Amino acid sequence: MELWGIIFLIIGLLFFTLSIALLLIYNGLVRLKNNIKKSWANIDVLLKQRSDELPNLIASVKGYMEHERATLEALTKARTDVLQATTLSKKAASDMLITESLKTIFAVAENYPNLKANENFLKLQNRITALENELADRREFYNDSVNIYNIRIHSLPDMIVARMMKCIDEQLFKASDEDKAVVRVKM
Repeated sequence: MELWGIIFLIIGLLFFTLSIALLLIYNGLVRLKNNIKKSWANIDVLLKQRSDELPNLIASVKGYMEHERATLEALTKARTDVLQATTLSKKAASDMLITESLKTIFAVAENYPNLKANENFLKLQNRITALENELADRREFYNDSVNIYNIRIHSLPDMIVARMMKCIDEQLFKASDEDKAVVRVKM
């Protein structure tokens, strides 16, 4: 009798330990998944803030940059696309177009001394540059969260729980090959 009691106690402890381990893994994966959602929401907030500033920027440079109409139109279209995007990949692609258009506008602004002296333009340029820096930081944090999550769902023992939860890889926020090409600025 005593032997059976010890065996049942050992089996009970093993079952309890396994249950706690599975619970900790499950909660860890849920936390990582929610961190990814939170990270994306933080990026989305900054994209919205930047999109809200773009009409002001376009209005402040429009009178000065008559020869840069294509750049301004591309920026306006990219802003519309980022606001209407429903998937991460579409939003990321539109976001990269905005970033490239802004780089072009700020580079071309060097050719317009009156624009460079415009206080409104300088404030907007500083605000948008600050938002761009914050976006870069948030994208990096998002990608770190996705990377940790993707590693965990493919590592033992987490992989077992991840399969039961039907976890799949999350997509990194990355630039397309087109977006990584050197930007040609026409002077």
